[in-house]
Amino acid sequence: MQYNGSQQMLFLLLYGFLAWAAEAVYFAIKERRFVNRGLLTLPLDLELGVVFSNAAVVLPTLGRNYFGMYLLTLADLVIVRAIFGFFRARVTKRAAWLAGAPTPTGRGLLLNMLAAGAILLLYLLIQPLFIVLAALIPETVLFAVRIVAWVLIALDFVTVLIAVKKGQASFEKARVQGKTDELSDGIARFVWQRLEKAYPGIRDETTRGEVVFAKGMSLDKLVWVFLISALLGDIIETFYCRLVGGTWMSRSSVLYGPFSFVWGIGAVLLTVCLMRFKEKEDRWVLLAGGILGGAFEYMCSVFTEIVFGKVFWDYSYMPLNIGGRTNVLFMFFWGVLGLVWVKIAYPPLDRFIEKFPPVAAKVATWLIVVLMTCNGVFTMLVMQRYNTRQTRPRPANVLEQFIDDTYDDAYVEHRWQNMVSA
Repeated sequence: MQYNGSQQMLFLLLYGFLAWAAEAVYFAIKERRFVNRGLLTLPLDLELGVVFSNAAVVLPTLGRNYFGMYLLTLADLVIVRAIFGFFRARVTKRAAWLAGAPTPTGRGLLLNMLAAGAILLLYLLIQPLFIVLAALIPETVLFAVRIVAWVLIALDFVTVLIAVKKGQASFEKARVQGKTDELSDGIARFVWQRLEKAYPGIRDETTRGEVVFAKGMSLDKLVWVFLISALLGDIIETFYCRLVGGTWMSRSSVLYGPFSFVWGIGAVLLTVCLMRFKEKEDRWVLLAGGILGGAFEYMCSVFTEIVFGKVFWDYSYMPLNIGGRTNVLFMFFWGVLGLVWVKIAYPPLDRFIEKFPPVAAKVATWLIVVLMTCNGVFTMLVMQRYNTRQTRPRPANVLEQFIDDTYDDAYVEHRWQNMVSA
């Protein structure tokens, strides 16, 4: 079953509120006080809301394969928690925000496994009710809720950023000097006090020493990891198809340039999720990489089928495949790739990126972000027009006319030769 954006937002809000309420009740019982431990001030656990809303899209494709559902939910939970943990640490630059983050220990793995089981069980029990609720609410109301929710989440997030940037030292200085608070300062102080109550150890941290581009696990570094991996991934797949199939075949995900977004995004996920395992034994990295890689490939297949209406790869002919979207053999390859990435490939790449000239590299990073975003968006427009051209040959506007003239069916089918209709 496919859901539109408004229904997806409704699921995210409903599940996010339930998760937030459950955590609030837990800490109220444990600490005998109300604590809002969310990044946002809104009563919304955005992290688990995303996990549940992803489940609503992906899990129905598995039918009644409950074991596959569980593995996919576990991988989704680990990926989402790692991504949210990364952004919390980068945005707030506070060590205290890492408290309670999932760790690559036996206990952390067990907690994630139990949490994934609870999430899957709740989804199976509650999702039918939410589907009925979404069907009863008029589409215009759902759309209005979607817009309002995004606005409130954005404002809430900006307020948290301002509060964290000011920090307690700024508030204390203003109090000592007797300055009159503006409304924005009052809101920021309220948010800061909430954060201090939830995370008593939160404090300012300063960086010292020479300026190093993309030091540590930064967004700038992940942009370059994405770009380099997308380029190398496309080259590797192209030569692999030549050696195995005897033909040169474009493996790019986008219209312009030899870039495979699947490889690029996969490398970013492996970096964010697996680098915490770098000191662990190889078998744990292999296992985690295999599960995460298989889940990622499965989700990419579902995404491209829903968005583009096309299937770009199909493993139904292979043994031990999972819905034709991935298979155990390729999950093993993902595990090996994760092991090689964590132990061998990433460390020198990490040092290589940090040697870039800081100012020039910063400018280049933003150019990459803008160009790759435009590349991806225009690719989606061309693919959308390719689909509509089958039933509506005449272009409806100037943009469609340009696409028809420049990227006709022959070009699209040559660019993505593995593509078939869903």
